[in-house]
Amino acid sequence: MEEPKHRIRAVHSASTITVYQAYTPEIGLPAARLGRFPATWKRDRMTWVKPSFLWMMYRCGWGSKEGQETVLAIEITHEGFEWALRHACLSHYEPGLHPDRATWKRRLRQAPVRVQWDPERDLHLRPLPYRSLQLGLSGEGARRYADEWTVAITDVTQLVREIHALLREGEPEAAARLLPEERPYLAGDELLAHLRP
Repeated sequence: MEEPKHRIRAVHSASTITVYQAYTPEIGLPAARLGRFPATWKRDRMTWVKPSFLWMMYRCGWGSKEGQETVLAIEITHEGFEWALRHACLSHYEPGLHPDRATWKRRLRQAPVRVQWDPERDLHLRPLPYRSLQLGLSGEGARRYADEWTVAITDVTQLVREIHALLREGEPEAAARLLPEERPYLAGDELLAHLRP
């Protein structure tokens, strides 16, 4: 069966969905130790979260990029994630989805959440023909994420290194077996209709 172009794929349980972020050790290590974001985490800045592990690996270069050395898996509540989708605006103007460019710009300025659909990545970080969700959280969205929705924060940097090492050693099958098991997240049409180009 062909993968739809826009679908949320993620690790999720009955009550949580996992998103990924990468930080400096100064932020990432205390966050994982405390299970919440420390006071040094800026709640007034936009923060981008990604349900796709491999898209995060593409973004942070397997944890090798400066300022992104500590990779975190953050479990957030379904309620929080779905609040984010309901209050989100697509990050680019889409004719047919938005009445006009001015209306879209106004919505984007007011929205506490932005959505981007970026090409999903394969194990070698090459783009795939379908897309992966990113959520940009700001203002109320960022505060709720940090202080209300977050259930657990796990440092997965060692897993990232193991997978990357296997790839470098020419063991893609072994690397693939270590990947988090992402499944379609069944968000109803009422949550995604205004976000699908």
